[in-house]
Amino acid sequence: MSAVPFLTKRGTILYPLLVLGGTSTCVFLGLYLWDFFALHQTGNPISKLFEFDIDTLQNTIGSMAQTIAAVLGIVITVVSIVVQLAATRYTPRIADMFFRDRTTLAVLGFFVVVCINAVWVSIALEKNFLPRVSIIFTMITVTGSLLIMVPYFAYVFDFLDPDRVVERIQREAVAAAIGERRRGEKTSADLQRSALSSVEQLSDISVNAVSQKDKAIASGTVDALRDLLVTYLAKKRHIPAEWFAIGPDLRRNPDFVALAQPTVDDITEKRLWLEWKALRQYQTIYNEALGDMPDINYLIAINTRYIGEAALEANEPEALAMAIKFFNTYLRATLNKGDIRTAYNVLHQYRQLVERAITKGEDKLVAATAQYFKYYGQVAHSKVLSFVTETVGYDLATLCERAFEAKSAAHDRILDHLLELDREAESQQQETMLRGVRRAQAKLASFYLFHDAEPYARRIFDDMKNESAERLRSIRKDLFVVTSRDFWEVSDRGTNFDYMDPPQKEKLKIFFSWFPNLAPLPSE
Repeated sequence: MSAVPFLTKRGTILYPLLVLGGTSTCVFLGLYLWDFFALHQTGNPISKLFEFDIDTLQNTIGSMAQTIAAVLGIVITVVSIVVQLAATRYTPRIADMFFRDRTTLAVLGFFVVVCINAVWVSIALEKNFLPRVSIIFTMITVTGSLLIMVPYFAYVFDFLDPDRVVERIQREAVAAAIGERRRGEKTSADLQRSALSSVEQLSDISVNAVSQKDKAIASGTVDALRDLLVTYLAKKRHIPAEWFAIGPDLRRNPDFVALAQPTVDDITEKRLWLEWKALRQYQTIYNEALGDMPDINYLIAINTRYIGEAALEANEPEALAMAIKFFNTYLRATLNKGDIRTAYNVLHQYRQLVERAITKGEDKLVAATAQYFKYYGQVAHSKVLSFVTETVGYDLATLCERAFEAKSAAHDRILDHLLELDREAESQQQETMLRGVRRAQAKLASFYLFHDAEPYARRIFDDMKNESAERLRSIRKDLFVVTSRDFWEVSDRGTNFDYMDPPQKEKLKIFFSWFPNLAPLPSE
């Protein structure tokens, strides 16, 4: 870190230094000049300040040396306590970062030099030798050391501010990831170690923040990991090949040492070790927050989507596939915990990522993710988390609509998975738990009819034709009763699942008219 902020940062160093120095100067000169003229002294008042008396100076310079030594002791004590507290709360690596900071080294070095200089000047004074330049220099530096103490404390607290610590670590990680070597870093292995250390520091801070229910700090570190990967993915194609090799140092890391060698080889071949490492930290933070800090879980899901979208923009399909793999991992952990609300929000972000993949023509990947949606919907149903299954149904229906509009080759497979969502589960649970899936299918049929794609609507009809008339009437009633787009509670999704524009709702009447055992609505 450059020493420039120490001199120029208004709120931290320069401004309080000028205020303290100016105030001290004004107080001293005001009282000194008052006494000078009140006592009717003659001559230049400023020059009299430098008419030194050797006997007085010997005591004064010695006292200066003791004063500056005491100041240095105070500074070291306060700084050590504050840094240790910060290291305990956030990450032990803060101490290392702090004592590598150039400003800190410059200030502590300044105190030591001033103290040593004052000691030696006090010894050098003799009756017949008056080193005026040394004395004046000592007075100026001792004054400066006293003035700088409070602003330096402000700098220390600013340095240890969690947001700044996170920003600094992220900046170092990005520099290492894109190949910007710092002093002492000569090889790609050095850069790997630096990036690895920075990612782990961010993870440590986030996990500690979650355990202490500190949402602001946890959010900041989660965002920092996202910014790291987004920046890295944008510049990845220009990074030398040796960066992507998993050498002995990486292999010994806990997040790699447990992996089977074929998996390590696969990560190396696909050039994904940094994405793997960062997303593994997301997984750790996600599991730590699950059930206690759902906002952090939502944020991790949002940021994983951003990372996947960055991979799409950078044409890195393997990184996108890894982001999807971690979405699946989040869902598995969430369903095992039985956290319906978190699953609802994670699915929202997951679906948006798949929608973006549809627009980019990633048809094979989109078809695979539709199968994952179906799988986790069925897992949720087996765990009696029917609302999650219903959410999956609506999300698959939305993906069908987007794929149809984009003329994606994955459309038919998505529709297949939607129609299969409730089949396997019906033999295990009561049918009434899956009405939400049927509503999603019926709503999708109206979409197809509105877009003159009756064959797809007929496929949905064929899947639903054996439903009882009573159940069909209930599903139809649920769909027609919704007239407001906005949901009546605060929700990330913001809209009612069952809302349809009036023209599309008219097509719903046509769909239900195909069922011979279902009487038409009175308005029909």
